[in-house]
Amino acid sequence: MNDAANWDRCWLRFNPISDRDRLAEYRQWGQEIAVADPADDVLQTAAAELMDGLEAMLGVRPRRSAASTGKGGIRLGIRGQMDDRPIEPAAQAGSGDGYVIRSMPAADEHGLIVSGQSAKGALYAVYHLLRLMQCGEDLTGLMLSEAPSNELRMLNQWDNMDGSIERGYAGRSIFYRNNEFVPDMSRIRDYARLLASVGINAIAINNVNVHAVESLLITEKLLPDVVRVADIFRRYGISTFLSVNFASPIQLGGLFSADPLDESVRRFWKEKVEDIYRAIPDFGGFLVKADSEGRPGPFTYGRDHADGANMLADALAPYGGLVIWRCFVYNCQQDWRDRTTDRARAAYDHFTPLDGKFRDNVLLQIKNGPMDFQVREPVSPLFGAMPATNQMLELQITQEYTGQQRHLCYLVPQWKEVLDFDTHARGAGSSVADVVSGRLFGNRRGGIAAVSNIGDATNWTGHVLAQANLYGFGRLAWNPRLTAEEIANEWIGQTFGADPDVMRAVRNMLLESWNIYEKYTAPLGVGWMVNPDHHYGPNVDGYEYSRWGTYHFADRHGIGVDRTVRTGTRYTAQYYAPNAELYENLESCPDELLLFFHHVPYTYRLKTGKTVIQHIYDTRFEGVLQAVELLNAWSSLEHKLDADRFEQVRDRLREQVKHAREWRDQVNTYFYRKSGIADEHNRGIYA
Repeated sequence: MNDAANWDRCWLRFNPISDRDRLAEYRQWGQEIAVADPADDVLQTAAAELMDGLEAMLGVRPRRSAASTGKGGIRLGIRGQMDDRPIEPAAQAGSGDGYVIRSMPAADEHGLIVSGQSAKGALYAVYHLLRLMQCGEDLTGLMLSEAPSNELRMLNQWDNMDGSIERGYAGRSIFYRNNEFVPDMSRIRDYARLLASVGINAIAINNVNVHAVESLLITEKLLPDVVRVADIFRRYGISTFLSVNFASPIQLGGLFSADPLDESVRRFWKEKVEDIYRAIPDFGGFLVKADSEGRPGPFTYGRDHADGANMLADALAPYGGLVIWRCFVYNCQQDWRDRTTDRARAAYDHFTPLDGKFRDNVLLQIKNGPMDFQVREPVSPLFGAMPATNQMLELQITQEYTGQQRHLCYLVPQWKEVLDFDTHARGAGSSVADVVSGRLFGNRRGGIAAVSNIGDATNWTGHVLAQANLYGFGRLAWNPRLTAEEIANEWIGQTFGADPDVMRAVRNMLLESWNIYEKYTAPLGVGWMVNPDHHYGPNVDGYEYSRWGTYHFADRHGIGVDRTVRTGTRYTAQYYAPNAELYENLESCPDELLLFFHHVPYTYRLKTGKTVIQHIYDTRFEGVLQAVELLNAWSSLEHKLDADRFEQVRDRLREQVKHAREWRDQVNTYFYRKSGIADEHNRGIYA
C-alpha cells in the first residue's frame, strides 16, 4: 500500500492559518490542552487529533496536562468527569454522541470547554472545533451544542476479499487483497479518521453480496483479522458490522437447510454470534441482503422476511447487536412482455404486511427511491408506511448511475430532497428525516446508511470533487437540516482554503452539477438509459427488454410508464394522500417525475409550455453547454490550486464534456427516429 504521505488528506488538511488576526486569536485558545480521564481510548484519540490539528494550523504544539494550569487553554473531556462549570440545560439534551463547545470569557479563564456526553461525543466535538478553525470562524463568545439526529450513521462497503469493489470507481479495496486482509492497515486508520470527522459511527466492511470467501468472516479462519479492523475503528467511535450470507448454516455449518425456523439453524447462528462477541465485545451486528438478485433468503423455505430477520435478531439481542435488513427485494426474472408486474411496487408489497412483526433490534434499510439509485425517481412510499417497524434510509454515495466518479455530480441536493420529502404518514410535516430518525413514530430506532465511494486511489474517490459526497453524507446523517450550500462551503473551505474565487467557483460547480447531469442523461424521471451490467454510458434500450423490469415503453407515439390506479400498475396508491393524488393525476404530477408515473404523447405539454419531445432535445443540448461551463469554471482556477488536484479534476471534466455530447447525440437521435418530430431549433440531431 502507499505511504500515508502519498494520498490525499481530503478535508483533514489542517493547513496553516494565513490570517494573522485569526491566528493570534486561535493561539490564545490553543496554548494548552487539559484532558480528563486519559484512560479512555476514544478520548485519547480525540486528544491526539486536537493536538495534531492545532499544531498543523497554529505552528505551535500545545502543552498537554491532566488538569488546566492557567488561562488560554482547552479543557477536553466527558461531561460529569470534568471540573467544568455546569452546562446549560439546552446543551444537555440529545444522545450520548452529543457535545458542547463553549468559550470562557477573558475576565474568567479565556479558555475553551470541549465537552462530550461520552468519549465519542468529545471526539465529534474536537472535529467540529477543528472544522470551525479551518474555515476561519470567530470563536469568541462561542456557545455551541450539538447532538446527532440519527442514532445510526452508517457506511456499507461493497468490498470483496479478492480486492475488487462492486460498483467501485476509485480503485481497489483498502481492506482486502487476494482473499486476505491487507497486512498494512494504516490506510484503514486514515479512513476511520475521515469517517469520524463527519460523525459516522458504524461500518459494514464487506459487500452485501456475500461470496464464498467472505462467508468465512464469521469463522475462526478470518475473525482474528476482523478483530484487527474493529480495533482500529473502535478508537474512532465506529462500530464494525459484517454482511453475512443467509445460507451460512449450509455453507459453513454442514446443515442441509437455512430455514430460519429450524432449531439447528438457529443454534448455528447463536453459536457464531457468541464467537464473534467473545472476540469483539462491541460488535455492531449483521447487514443482510436476502431473497434479492439471486441471494439466498427465507423465501426458499416458505418463510417471510420477518422470520429471517428475527432469527438473526434473537441471536444478537443478548449482546446488543443489530440486524440491518435490506428491503431491496424484487422479481429480477421478469418477462418484459408483462406490463402488470412493476418493480417499483416490490419493496412496499413485500414488507408492509409485516409491520410490527420485526424484533426491536431489526432495522429495515430502504433505498431512497423504489427502483435503484437513479438520477431522478420519487421517494420510496415505504418510508412511513410501517409505523411499528424501525426504518433506515439507504443512499448511494458511489455514483453507479450518476457518472461513476468520472462525472461531477454532487448528490447532497438530491439527498436533501429525499430527507425533506413530506410522506404525510402522520399528516403534514411527516418528513422522511423524521421517519428514519425514529421520531415520527415515538422514538423508534433508525438512521441513515450509504454505499461508500472510496478505494485505494491516491485521492480516495477517483474524482477529487467526489470527496464532497462522502463528506456531505456524514454531515447530513448527523444533521439533515443543513443545506447543500452550507455543506459545500464547509467542504471547500477545509479542502481548498478560503480564497473567495475558489469558494465561489467550486460551490457553484457543486450545486449545479446534479441538475446538469440529469439534463444530458435520462429525461423526466424515466431512468435506466444506460449500458447493462456496468451502467456507464448511454443506451436508451439497454434495459428495455431485460429481465430486470426497468422499462420506458417508448414507441412512435409516446413514452413513459403508466403507474396510475386508473389505467396502470396502481403504484401511486402506495403513497399517502395527498401525494397519491398528486402523482395519479397527469395535470398535477411534477414535470421532473412525469414519465415515471405516466405514459404520454411526445406532444404532451409540460408546465413550462414545452412539449415532452422538445424538452428532451433542449435539455440534452443545455446539459452539454453547462458541462463545458463546469470545465471553464475549473480551468479559471489553475493558478489558485495545487497542480496535482487541478490536473486530475480538469481531466475528469474534459471526459465529462466528451461523454455528455455522446449522451446528447444518442438520446436525441433515438427519440427523433422514434417520434419523427424535428427539433424546433433545427440543431444537429442525426437522422
